[in-house]
Amino acid sequence: MRLTDAAAQRISELTSRADSEIVGLRVGVKNGGCAGQSYTVEYAHDIRPTDEVVEDKGVKILVDPKAVLFLLGTEMDYKADKMQAQFVFNNPNQISACGCGESVELRPAKIDG
Repeated sequence: MRLTDAAAQRISELTSRADSEIVGLRVGVKNGGCAGQSYTVEYAHDIRPTDEVVEDKGVKILVDPKAVLFLLGTEMDYKADKMQAQFVFNNPNQISACGCGESVELRPAKIDG
């Protein structure tokens, strides 16, 4: 997983002004929504032994171990316009997305070897 400059800057802003100590953002995938799955992003107050730690552009992303195969090769971006501001996932493992953009269908990455 890698970050765009915009995503890294936004994560840095969020973690620096949080009320409690934040070590980074935890990213994962949960079941639900009309396409079957959705991305999750939350503050991480600690690093769990099972987290996959990604450090990019000076910030930490902690990937939930259940989501690693779904997020391999993903670029996390941050986009803001007049109507909304959100993290966006450019994921090569995404098969489809629902019309509202809230949920996606993902397949696990294939690992050669």
